Amino acid sequence: MRHLIIYAHPNQESLNGKFKDALQQYLLQEGNEVIVRDLYALDFNPVLSLQDMEGQRKGQVSDDVRLEQEFISWADHVTFIHPIWWTGMPAIIKGYIDRVFSYGFAYRYDQGVQKGLLEGKKAVIINTHGKSHDEYCEIGMDKALRLTSDKGIYSYCGFEINHHFFFEKADRVTVETAASWIDEILSLYKYTTASI
Repeated sequence: MRHLIIYAHPNQESLNGKFKDALQQYLLQEGNEVIVRDLYALDFNPVLSLQDMEGQRKGQVSDDVRLEQEFISWADHVTFIHPIWWTGMPAIIKGYIDRVFSYGFAYRYDQGVQKGLLEGKKAVIINTHGKSHDEYCEIGMDKALRLTSDKGIYSYCGFEINHHFFFEKADRVTVETAASWIDEILSLYKYTTASI
């Protein structure tokens, strides 16, 4: 199976980085093809420019965007790994979505009806955040995060979402808890390999 990992954290030693490394290692040892796109290491430009917008309307994208679209087209399964900062995505991955998930590639409108063009692709989203689950549930942020990313972006573009992980209090996690979270992530891939 062809797996694409889109990773957005500036610190390779972060918890997110450990998730990325463990998942990549596991998928490779299981015989999958794996490509990792580390947006910070790539110095990906997240700024949607007027030139980008005008090009998207004509079905034209810049070379850096086209390359990312080729990776997404290649993949059977895409895993997004990033923290939640200020109750949202880091700017670099939001900009990646703004630029790469362009009209005519990720979605289009047929006679006014929206259609996701990435149908047939599966996705897993792995997020860390500093707040507790209870704090987020109390204010409805858990639902808001799922709505804005899962429904507003990934499902909208046709992805079938296999799972969305939220790992709480990630800024003060113990080694043992981090290891158990890695096991939890890998278990999803172990037991659903046939379907993802």
